[in-house]
Amino acid sequence: MTTLADPVPGGRPGEVERAVGLAAELAGRGVHGVVLSYVDTAGVGRVKTIPAGKLAGAAAWGVGMSPVFDTFLANDAIVSTDVLGSPDGDLRLYPDLDQLTVLSAQPGWAWAPVDRITQDGERHPGCSRTFLRRLTAEAAREHGLDFRAGVEIEWTLAVPPGPDGDFVPVATGPAYGAARQVELSDYAAELLAACAAQGLDVDQFHPEYAAGQFELAMAPLDPVAAADRSVLARQTIRAVARRHGLAVSFAPAVRAEGVGNGGHLHLSAWRAGVNLHTGGDRRHGLTAEAESFTAGVLARLPALTAVTAPSPASYLRLRPSQWAGVFTAWGLETREAGLRLIRGTAGLRGQAANLEVKPVDLAANPYLALGCAIAAGLDGIATGATLPEETTGDPARLDPAEAKARGVRRLPVSLAEAVAEFRGDTVLRAALGPVLADAVIAVREGESAAVAGLDDERVAAAYRWKY
Repeated sequence: MTTLADPVPGGRPGEVERAVGLAAELAGRGVHGVVLSYVDTAGVGRVKTIPAGKLAGAAAWGVGMSPVFDTFLANDAIVSTDVLGSPDGDLRLYPDLDQLTVLSAQPGWAWAPVDRITQDGERHPGCSRTFLRRLTAEAAREHGLDFRAGVEIEWTLAVPPGPDGDFVPVATGPAYGAARQVELSDYAAELLAACAAQGLDVDQFHPEYAAGQFELAMAPLDPVAAADRSVLARQTIRAVARRHGLAVSFAPAVRAEGVGNGGHLHLSAWRAGVNLHTGGDRRHGLTAEAESFTAGVLARLPALTAVTAPSPASYLRLRPSQWAGVFTAWGLETREAGLRLIRGTAGLRGQAANLEVKPVDLAANPYLALGCAIAAGLDGIATGATLPEETTGDPARLDPAEAKARGVRRLPVSLAEAVAEFRGDTVLRAALGPVLADAVIAVREGESAAVAGLDDERVAAAYRWKY
């Protein structure tokens, strides 16, 4: 993917010319406004919008936005670090014109992800999109590696909530059932049409386990594009639902009990066009580097949960024997393990083999989640890490002595435990840099404090309509 060039004083003439042409094209297609989109540390999508005719100015000089949003909580309260959280300062939002998309489900609108840059033309150290791009560039430069990634998107469809924010699913058909697909057939068809019109390459769409729940999986892309597209897909899912009089929740848990909404990450490492997760001499065809990458992610899985499961509601979902992957275990096609190795169908393994990171939900900022998972894997490669014995079946059923011998332990059971693990992980914090790492800690601690003393049902209700 072509990346946004660094802005310089005096504007960016090449981008300006291009934006002028794009603005004219948008006008010809009846587009009046452009959504400038990014995701904050709490995982909430934030936007500013501009008239389509102002696109050239945004490309040249950006659009103003306070840096305080780096320390917003999901409930819009504000915490602070030694750098972030004050009312001072300003940033500029620069649209990535390569990702500019006319929104099929929102007539009259286009959408673009942004890079956040200081008024002096420097990359903002709290910009998660910049973090992910930097990390992947370093992997290419230092290791000759590139990555393909995908984010699974699960959501629940409900009757629009009343004043009490209640949740009433709109579909009554059984899990994965044909009846549920029929019940929501018109909605689903319009959603797939909108995705196709917007260039979202959907691999699968189907009913999921929980009441009113569905899942969409897209074809793998480079990590920055994969994160961008996951944000755009959620915008599209929500917009199509509104057109059908439905409400959408991507929250980790819409109720205190039952299966929640996941956002599993899929990752594969490549060199010179060759997938390193297949064709090797290690277990299940892994190459030595792919094994080390997987072992690196496994070793840091407890600390990663502070990024991949960043909400108090995440821990209502992360429960044993619900396919949420709540143990430091790995296995071939083992859906209860924290890491699931996917070989793919014979004949397609060169393209399909990948690693699935399971303790992830859609409260996670996808740029942070993918970047931290890659950072953990790269550390595994740098240290030559190897995998322990794999797990089959449900890790919850392992004898305690056997689990200890394999290094299988329960992931954090609360956000506070995950933050403690993250504080002690120098690799992840160094990859993020001090500004972004401190923001992660402050926001997670703020979320924990915001729901202190609430029972599980009230925690679920607090986040039900935030995502």
